[in-house]
Amino acid sequence: MKNKIVLLLLILTHTTTLSSQNYEVEIETLLKKMTLEEKVGQMNQYTGFFDVTGPAPADGDNKAKYDDIRNGRVGSMLNVRGAKQIREMQKLAVENSRLGIPILFGMDVIHGHKTIFPIPLAEAASWDLEAIEKAARVAAIEATAEGIHWTFAPMVDISRDARWGRVMEGAGEDPFLGSKIAVARVKGFQGDDLTASNTLAACVKHFAAYGFAESGKDYNTADIGSSTLHNVVLPPFKAAAEAGALTFMNSFNELNGIPATGDKYLQRDILKGEWGYDGMVVSDWGSITEMIAHGYAEDGKHAAFLAADAGSDMDMESHLYKLHLKELVEAGELDIAHIDDAVRRILRVKFKLGLFEDPYKYSDELREKNLLLHPDHMNAALDVAKKSIVLLKNENNFLPLAKTGKKIALIGPLGDDKTSPLGNWRLASDDGTASSVLEGLQSYAGNSIQFSKGINFASDPIHFVHELKINTEDRTGITEAVELAKGMDVVIMALGEHGVQSGEGRSRAHLGLPGLQQELLEAVYAVNKNIVLVLMNGRPLTIDWADKNLPAIVETWHLGSKSGNAIAQVIYGDYNPSGKLPMTFPKTIGQVPIYYNTKNTGRPGPIDLVFWSHYIDETNAPLYPFGHGLSYSDFSYSELNVARLAMSNSISVKLLLTNNSKVDGNEVVQLYIRDRVASVTRPIKELKGFEKVFLKAGETKQIQFTLTESELGFYNNQGKFIFEKGDFDIMVGGSSVGGLADTIKL
Repeated sequence: MKNKIVLLLLILTHTTTLSSQNYEVEIETLLKKMTLEEKVGQMNQYTGFFDVTGPAPADGDNKAKYDDIRNGRVGSMLNVRGAKQIREMQKLAVENSRLGIPILFGMDVIHGHKTIFPIPLAEAASWDLEAIEKAARVAAIEATAEGIHWTFAPMVDISRDARWGRVMEGAGEDPFLGSKIAVARVKGFQGDDLTASNTLAACVKHFAAYGFAESGKDYNTADIGSSTLHNVVLPPFKAAAEAGALTFMNSFNELNGIPATGDKYLQRDILKGEWGYDGMVVSDWGSITEMIAHGYAEDGKHAAFLAADAGSDMDMESHLYKLHLKELVEAGELDIAHIDDAVRRILRVKFKLGLFEDPYKYSDELREKNLLLHPDHMNAALDVAKKSIVLLKNENNFLPLAKTGKKIALIGPLGDDKTSPLGNWRLASDDGTASSVLEGLQSYAGNSIQFSKGINFASDPIHFVHELKINTEDRTGITEAVELAKGMDVVIMALGEHGVQSGEGRSRAHLGLPGLQQELLEAVYAVNKNIVLVLMNGRPLTIDWADKNLPAIVETWHLGSKSGNAIAQVIYGDYNPSGKLPMTFPKTIGQVPIYYNTKNTGRPGPIDLVFWSHYIDETNAPLYPFGHGLSYSDFSYSELNVARLAMSNSISVKLLLTNNSKVDGNEVVQLYIRDRVASVTRPIKELKGFEKVFLKAGETKQIQFTLTESELGFYNNQGKFIFEKGDFDIMVGGSSVGGLADTIKL
């Protein structure tokens, strides 16, 4: 009873405090009341370990964790889900601990919750910031309806290497596009009111340079220069911080020989220092203890010191803060000010979310019942899925297909799959709930659709945490698929990666179609060349053979709950594709890493002699460049006008965009620059503006951009943003290749 009275007084006090937005005073008051053990407890995070609606753990490690919750020694829990479960676990902390500090409940909500949206890389292909924000907002509504307060998203790592499996979780290779998408996702998750019951605290990850893991191997070392760090890696993080992201997550990799979890320069000097970030930093799963394996920490105690000293505020699943921080402070080895700073940041997140005002505000079982898989959410998922599809090739307008009178064979192991299209990182969803390509095609009644799997994708059951064993031997169904293809008007091949074949720990040394899929494709092609390749994947693949031989290729990624419906609507022309690639597609694995915003080098070529920067057995050009994407409309660019705005270092860019076809459509107009001469060499092209424009058939619109010092400047090697006058190339078009160009002097 005494604890409940204390809790009530705290809630009343905090309600008054929040109404005046003076929670900083309340944080300091609470800090003074806390013992060192309680402070360290706030820096401790556990994953879910028991059914809180059942009996309490009786002994062992789970009993110790249970006691920690009851005694205020846990600041956060992850992977606990369900309004009732979270309410009961919150009660353990709030109604039993001395100070009644609420727990922060987190979960990986990456691209939807129950309703699954396209994987983040696919959403980035939409170049539609409103749609991306809407996807995050729906995910937040559903996740918070299950009691969750905090998502470990967005991942804003820039990556140029498709071998790295986590490219599926980010926005691709470009820092400008990545920054815009980072802001959209933060806004979507967090909404307009942080105290609302549908606010999901964002966690910007992974700080920093995780996407530059050497050779594309997950968890590997990153080794980059300061120019790349400041101009490519950090901008999306800075944009997300400025957008109000409540939390950051540090990274598994090391940078300059220092694991990111123990990196003072990244966490204290840049994030909390130069950027003035007042949010909280959480480690990645076990990354504090992993500093021992890195060879940076001697043991667990040393690792705990290094992480806390560097500015890592909360320990995710290393359990080392709980074991060692109190001892380190009492021995005078760790400054108590670092503990107070960390706890202050953790409490600030909880105050901003309104958890002190009402610890149970997220645990509403009626919301949970009514909002999960809501029809409006499914409609939104379909909308974003369609916008994420990229038409890579469409020779002689092979697509869209006629809706009647066609005999169509659907062939491929992913054709009837209802789980793979959900993609990876969808912890709350249920297997078998996506619409398949077969179902999408069958929803159109005018054509005859016949299906053959051709081959099995895997040779054993597919599971999230196990290595996927790809089928490389069982060819049983290929003959049947070939026979089906004979005499068909069109063959649609549904091939690519399984949904769990990309994501964390899913690095690949080969980027072709896995297993026997290429063999199946070529066998079908031998009897019927009228093939539409529906590519379902979580990263760019090397599909040079398909590009050379097939008339139509549609990049559909892993599109989520409404995958098959979205694909069918594009194939039949009910939706005009408008997606553009957020990552470059290589011709061959030997070109990787490959990206559009390269440096010119001292020997750019081409020249007649061999001594220039190139391959002797492959061109430098990609298969499909960054920004590439076709449409059923025909767009043309004309009348580029580039002018300096009076009395400023700003540039006005105007042009005309025309839809020359008889089909209404959307075009992503892309603006690139090149700073010709600079004190730090600049890339040959840099995206600095884009606009998604809808044009009716035959319509012309004037498009206008303004470039300021913010777009024309860059970071020097000391991390200082500078602007230098000189010659700037201005390039505008429908991709990073070609288009209109002019040069202007400032």
